[in-house]
Amino acid sequence: MDTGRCVKNRKINKIRKEVTEPQEYSYSEKTCNSHREVGDGAPAENETEKPELMLTNKMNHSPSRIYLQLKIDVIAIGLLILALCTRLYKLDEPRHIVFDELHYGRYVSLYTKGVFFFDAHPPLGKQLLYLAGSIAGYDGNFTFDRIGTPYTDNVPVKALRLVPAVSGSFLVLITYFLMLELSLHQWTAILAALLVLLENCFLAQSRFMLLESIQILFGLCGVYCIIKSTKRIGLTALVWLCAAAVLLGCCFSVKYSGLYTYYLSLFLVGRHIWLQLDQIKSGTRLLFSALWRFAVLLIIPLAVYVSVFYMHLSMLPKAGPHDSVMTSAFQASLQGGLASITHGQPLHVAHGSQITLRHTHGRTCWLHSHAHVYPVRYADGRGSSHQQQVTCYSFKDVNNWWIVKRPDQASLAVSRPPDAIRHGDIVQLLHGITSRALNSHDVAAAVSPQSQEVSCYIDYNVSMPAQNLWRVDIVNRDSEESTWDSIRSLVRLVHVDTGSGLRYSGRQLPAWGFHQHEIVADKVLSHQDTIWNVEEHRYTKADDRKERERELVTAEMIPTAVTQLTFWEKFTELQYKMIAHAPDAPHGHMFASEPAEWPLLVRSIAYWLSPDSNAQIHLIGNIVTWYTGTISVVVYSALLAIYSVRKRRACEDLPPFVLNKFYETGYTLFLGYWLHYLPYFFIDRTLFLHHYLPAYIFKILLLAYIMDHIYLVLQLHEKTKHVTNLFILCVTIWLSYIVLTFKKFSVLNYGNVDLKENDLMSLRWKDTWDFILHKKI
Repeated sequence: MDTGRCVKNRKINKIRKEVTEPQEYSYSEKTCNSHREVGDGAPAENETEKPELMLTNKMNHSPSRIYLQLKIDVIAIGLLILALCTRLYKLDEPRHIVFDELHYGRYVSLYTKGVFFFDAHPPLGKQLLYLAGSIAGYDGNFTFDRIGTPYTDNVPVKALRLVPAVSGSFLVLITYFLMLELSLHQWTAILAALLVLLENCFLAQSRFMLLESIQILFGLCGVYCIIKSTKRIGLTALVWLCAAAVLLGCCFSVKYSGLYTYYLSLFLVGRHIWLQLDQIKSGTRLLFSALWRFAVLLIIPLAVYVSVFYMHLSMLPKAGPHDSVMTSAFQASLQGGLASITHGQPLHVAHGSQITLRHTHGRTCWLHSHAHVYPVRYADGRGSSHQQQVTCYSFKDVNNWWIVKRPDQASLAVSRPPDAIRHGDIVQLLHGITSRALNSHDVAAAVSPQSQEVSCYIDYNVSMPAQNLWRVDIVNRDSEESTWDSIRSLVRLVHVDTGSGLRYSGRQLPAWGFHQHEIVADKVLSHQDTIWNVEEHRYTKADDRKERERELVTAEMIPTAVTQLTFWEKFTELQYKMIAHAPDAPHGHMFASEPAEWPLLVRSIAYWLSPDSNAQIHLIGNIVTWYTGTISVVVYSALLAIYSVRKRRACEDLPPFVLNKFYETGYTLFLGYWLHYLPYFFIDRTLFLHHYLPAYIFKILLLAYIMDHIYLVLQLHEKTKHVTNLFILCVTIWLSYIVLTFKKFSVLNYGNVDLKENDLMSLRWKDTWDFILHKKI
């Protein structure tokens, strides 16, 4: 029976523990010394030195001397040299733009010129690339126009690629030290480092102006310091934790996916505090221990993140092609940007003002209309008003101009002095080109039927009178008499007849609306998408319609001055815009892949193809490591389930110290893998294989640990000891295949070999791998 076997196992394990536990002294000391209070830096009672020993120490104490003790890990140095050799080899080849160097190189050029740009990821990685280029003397005068464009002589290619290459090299080193810190055998740490060293995807990602190797290095260094801090007490623990906090802040300041590493570190610290519950008797001391750790992990990474953006904004004072994403006030704060709107144009909006209305928050677009009308019936059978379309358009256009008019005045020319519009005034908005008034009525909107349609009124002589009066509600007014000002006034236009606010719905119209964004009138006035601001502004000079159209079409502003925004105002807006525009990433790419495909390496990515030969660069993994890594995740999951069930049934198959290591080391790597992998199943955007790399490195570490665990289990049982040598032989053969595969596919990482058709076909181990072949005539 199962019970009988368990009793027998307990007897065997009791004998086994007597032999094995003395060797594992560190585990015994941790578990047996239940009265030791850790985490407060104070010695336990049984650690107090005896008076006799103290006296002897004083008598034997020689005059103080200064010692310099130096320890050199030859294996670590060897691994680093190998990594540097593979990553730095002919680093300036190919001298062409490779994959996302197109974007990051462009950002480096803009940093060099001080021109503002917008990117959905934090700027630290790009700043490091710029720093390397700046030291090498790069002047920013190169046009990153398309992948494959050859670099000119003024571009220091080797310097620009140096930071990712060095980061990829030190990734091998930190892997080695991290595995040692997880209390694994040295050969296991060497194995893990070799697996990273011989991984083709890490080689490819480290040799070009790409950010993943930088992010992963910061992340693993942060986890290493976290583990160090959990094994120390007092000031030493604080120092290691502060170092971890800085590194983790740098990690998610390179790419937001670094937050997953930050979450893993929070979990490790939280678990460490949980384990202290039975070791620290004082509740106050336990609370203090938890508070200072989480305070460090919150304040320092946030300070690093904010500092990175402070440098970013300080380095980019000039207006550029990306600043239209930002609000009008932000643009006006840049040198040579929308300063023309705050200087040289009227401040107060008045009767007769010609304005463009910009959607203030979220998506950048302007209130827009054109001569096209809503269809008589929509695709779902609902009828429309068949009035002139009103949309939100993402580009500057003459059809974005509107004229503010008081309902009781016929002339559109601005009087002297101007009749300023104030909070609470009722106005009409006439479309500048078609001269039709902004209108709304009790007709369901085209794409958002829960809201009202907004149109420009056309009089069809039917029973649908115009409802074109709007109340100006200045959200950030100083008083009830505040004037409506360009740029700085945030306004809500409320439809007088229905009480609904003019709102950007966030949805796109079908082809009949040219896929522009829908504008509706909504009863919920508190929504941020009901807020607008005047951007361009000029006074109407003539009543004649043709003359007005000529003024609008030829309107041109010349930058002359700069307005001021505080750093915190700019920082807050930039964070909001980065979140709002994250879903705007282009969808669809010939080398895109799905998260479910990544563990099986279904797709590769073509990074570069030589225009003159079949030399090419691909992001592709070492398939031997890749598949055994995936198997290791399955194996750990199965062992975790088996050990948990057996432990629940009080069946001790393994000594406690082995199980303890299985849980403590294994869950760190296992959780690290899933934390970096699972979120991508819930991201609605185009994804690529390189998004898997932070998760993949944890899978490699888990693979090395599984090898260690199998070896240890074989050593523990007398019946399986003789199999140990066979296991070592199998691992050696497997590692040899990894080396051969790495060498075979390295031609796709360096891109310096003209491959023939037979060469490419020999590398196409999976039908789904897309290699490119030039047919030579």
